Order: sequence, then C-alpha cells, then structure tokens
Amino acid sequence: MKSLEVFAGPRARARLREVGLRAADVRVVPAAAGGPKGLVLNPLDRFVFGHWLAGASQVVHLAGASIGAWRMACASLPDADAALARLADDYIHQRYEHAPGRAPTPRHVSAVFGAKLAERFGGREAQVLGSPRYRLHVFTSRGRHLLGREGRLGSRVTTPLGYVGAFATNAVSRRAMGGWLERVVFSDPREALPLHLRDYRTRVVALDAANLQPSILASCSIPFWLEAVRDVPGAPPGAYWDGGITDYHLHLDYASMHEGLVLYPHFQRQIVPGWLDKALRHRHRASGRLANVVVLAPSAEWIATLPGAKLPDRNDFKVFGDDFDGRVAVWSRALDESRRLADEFADMVQRASIDAQPLD
Repeated sequence: MKSLEVFAGPRARARLREVGLRAADVRVVPAAAGGPKGLVLNPLDRFVFGHWLAGASQVVHLAGASIGAWRMACASLPDADAALARLADDYIHQRYEHAPGRAPTPRHVSAVFGAKLAERFGGREAQVLGSPRYRLHVFTSRGRHLLGREGRLGSRVTTPLGYVGAFATNAVSRRAMGGWLERVVFSDPREALPLHLRDYRTRVVALDAANLQPSILASCSIPFWLEAVRDVPGAPPGAYWDGGITDYHLHLDYASMHEGLVLYPHFQRQIVPGWLDKALRHRHRASGRLANVVVLAPSAEWIATLPGAKLPDRNDFKVFGDDFDGRVAVWSRALDESRRLADEFADMVQRASIDAQPLD
C-alpha cells in the first residue's frame, strides 16, 4: 500500500520528471489550517525541516494559517525537529476545564492556548525572527464593520450576524467577503513573500517580537471556539481571527513567483481557498496559480487504516467527550502511523525522476 501521493501543477510536474525533487528548488512551504488533521503531517514536517531542507542553503518562505502558522513557527526554530515533536505532543494532550456536558468557554481556551505559546516561544522570538534560512509569514483574518470588535455583546450578537454576512457575500464572490474580513499577513520584514497577494483584500504587517505570539494565537483563534485577539501590536486595531477563514488552504498566486517550487505537505489533494468555501465544491479545483506547486498528501488507502478510517478532526472532541485518554490514544496512534509518510518521502527524494499526478 502506498501511503503518500504526489500531485503537482504543470510546471512542477515537468521539473519533477526532469530532475526529481531537490531541496535546493524549494522556495515556499505553505501550511494549511485544518486543526487536528495537521497532526498526520508532523513526522513529515520533522523530516523536511529537521533534515532534508537543512542540507540546502537558499532562503525558504514559510506561510501558515491556524495550526499551519504554529507548525511553521516551530519549523523556524534552530531545533526544528524537537520543536515540531513538542507541538504534536502539546496538541494531542491539550486539555480544557469545562462543566460536565458543556464545551469549555472561548475565553478559557484562548487563555490556555496562549499560555502554551508563551511557554514554547517566550524568550525565543529572536530565534524565530532571526532564522538564517527561513522567513515566517503568519496569516490572520481581521474583522471589519460588525466583525471589527468582539466584546460581550459582540460574541453573542454582532459576531454571529457578521459571519452570516461574510458567508452570504462569499457565496456570491470571494473578493466580496473582503467587506467583512480582510487578510492580514504578519510577515518577516527581511523579505516579502515572493508572490502576489492581489486576489483578496490584504494588509501586510511587519512580524516582530511583540506580535509573534499574538499573531500565532490570532491565526489559531477559531470563531466561537476561541476569542478573537484584539489590537495585535503593530497592526491596525480590531479583532483578529483564524487565518483559515480567509485562507483555509492558502490557495495563493504561487505561479507569480519568478523561480523555484512550492512544496506543500497537505492532508488532502485539494487546496480550498477559504474556510467558507468548504461547501462550494466548484472552488476546490486547481487553478493556474498552482502551476509550480508540489502537493504531498496521504492516500485514501492509508487513511482507511487509521482509527475510524479517517484523519483526526475537531469533531473528536465531541465524540470522545470527557474520555480524554481515549482521544489521546486514537490521535497518538494516527501520529505513529503517519511516520510512513515521512519514510516514503525520504525514499522519493532519492529518485532522479518523479512522475506526479496532476492537480485537479
């Protein structure tokens, strides 16, 4: 059984057939939102950043939304392999206090997760921001109009109404959703992302020691599960939410890059633009913007071998309820099984030619 599948745009497919996949060709690594699904990419991340890319010398841009931002911040640390291993352990063992039969409050979840980020990145901001090889870009979603503030009334009234408006306008046009939510990228000031961000209403803010942790927290702040992060230092005032709302899988204009490939470890073959596009199947198709993208995704056959024949997902919190040990066991097994993805990738990059499937 093959565990890892390779999909690529036309430019990338030609390059893979000609010389295989070389670390020196990679210029950008995106990391999608998707919550627990990203756990199965952890051994692959550890090999890519802790070993394979470490053998090249070029600058690589790391773009992440939600759990992807957390992954890419860990990858930017000098001990990427160990930092990514800690991320998986932290994610699997996350625990929040709550009343029996009730979900934890967004305020509590934000406080606990924020404390974990402070534990892992506090005092290490200079290491992330000063990485000689990597340039980190954290994607967030900033609310506008009704979504511009999240106070007590906002969380119960205006925020739900604002997201109804965002959903309705997005169904008509993804660009139109920019009236409710704008993309704000907290970006390494040493070098801009080497691609255009003209597809959607966008602001770029310099990433620094003061906003590193708040921007990652904001990028992971799923509406109604966590609180919005208010007034991130150095950025326009307002409420900042999960970067996956505007950029669920970062379907960006990678083809506008002048050189190199985009290496995209992903938990599925489709690259969905925004979170509100999940139900809009016509927006799941590949576009010309992905011409130079290489997607690494687990095969359906391998996923069928996991507990429940599926990837870990956020619904597992409800399924397992107060059975903390049961959820930990299932997610830990999925993580153990996903080492096969890293092993197959390690074998693949030794080949002189790779025949990738087309993105569709």
